[in-house]
Amino acid sequence: MITDEIKALAAAKANFVQLEQSIASSLDRELAALPATYGFSDVGAFIRAVKAAGGRRRGRPAKPPIETKRSKRIRITDAIRARVKKLVMAGKSGSQIAKSVGISPPSVQNVKKALGLVRPRQRPHKKPWRTAPKQVATPKLRKMRKPAKPVDFEATLNVTQSRQLSTDVVTSLNEDNRGDK
Repeated sequence: MITDEIKALAAAKANFVQLEQSIASSLDRELAALPATYGFSDVGAFIRAVKAAGGRRRGRPAKPPIETKRSKRIRITDAIRARVKKLVMAGKSGSQIAKSVGISPPSVQNVKKALGLVRPRQRPHKKPWRTAPKQVATPKLRKMRKPAKPVDFEATLNVTQSRQLSTDVVTSLNEDNRGDK
């Protein structure tokens, strides 16, 4: 029956806990004897030896970080501006000027712009968006409305009369309730 199964489960759990405890105690004994097995006098010396042996990584050694030369920020002086102007007049390109003067190409462009040596960019003429002539919108014709349904005035009067009756009843009930208090 079920009670027998519950008893068997409880016994299995107790056996499981006892087995876990015995494994933990035997593992502790083996670990405590490990340094002496490998000829170390104490646990601290054994741990240092294990760390030293396991400290090396497998695979390719790490590359040393690459040191990049970072150029100092150059202040644009009047002499540099004059030299840039002279090289522009000589017909040199922006990158050639940057290399010979020792500044960046964007700085050369900024100096040229400040000196007025840059021609304004000519944008190509825009093509017309549509080549065909615009079509004039034709007015939309309204749809014909359906004729209205005939109204039954007697039914409408009956609805309004019944509404009036119901409001009269509600107000009278409210008055009665107020009087009771």
